[in-house]
Amino acid sequence: MNLKRLLLSGAVIAISTTVAFAADLPMRSAPPVYVPPPLYNWSGFYIGANAGVGWSNGGNVTVFDPALGPQSIGVNSHSGFIGGGQIGYNFQVGEFVYGLETDIQYASIGGSVNWGPYGRLGVSTGSSGEYFGTLRARAGYAIDRTLLYLTGGLAYGGLNSSPLGGNATSNVGYALGGGVEYAFTQNWTAKVEALYINLSNGSNRTIAVTNGGAVFPISASAGNGGGLLRVGVNYKF
Repeated sequence: MNLKRLLLSGAVIAISTTVAFAADLPMRSAPPVYVPPPLYNWSGFYIGANAGVGWSNGGNVTVFDPALGPQSIGVNSHSGFIGGGQIGYNFQVGEFVYGLETDIQYASIGGSVNWGPYGRLGVSTGSSGEYFGTLRARAGYAIDRTLLYLTGGLAYGGLNSSPLGGNATSNVGYALGGGVEYAFTQNWTAKVEALYINLSNGSNRTIAVTNGGAVFPISASAGNGGGLLRVGVNYKF
């Protein structure tokens, strides 16, 4: 009986010592839990500027030759600088981003006429100061700070002035395109965008030139179709 008590007492003392020793050991902290940073939110108003290159379709010029009848003259397509500004609003639902954007652009594109044998008429041609604008919807998919989007809507103005001089900028058509935009800070984004614009033909213009006693009526219309590739920056409020 005494032996049992002795063994039991020894076991109690051993357990107590083990528990006390374990209590004195330093506690191991749980490994840190990684919390990813919040994804970028594209919602909000923004305003920005852009610049790039645009190109236009050639228009049509017809010379009514008194001896040969109507003669079509070639109009060369031109490319040149475009630049302007934009303002818009985005709202984001999950990874999808929707919005509206309007922009206004200066375009130095124009067109030139290959007069051929009718260069002797001395007709002055030229154009400058074209402009166009758009009002477009945007729909895209956001991968955190990168936004891939398509865009389309109303276009107005003109891409190609009349080959006989003067601007043909009172037309209405459509614009379609797409681009990619990246937010390099919380408020600043940069984008690359391509658009196709169709504004139908420009307003017809007719002049009459007298040469050697013969009258040469000449009619022309601008092409007013073309495209652009531009880069831009936006500030998001």
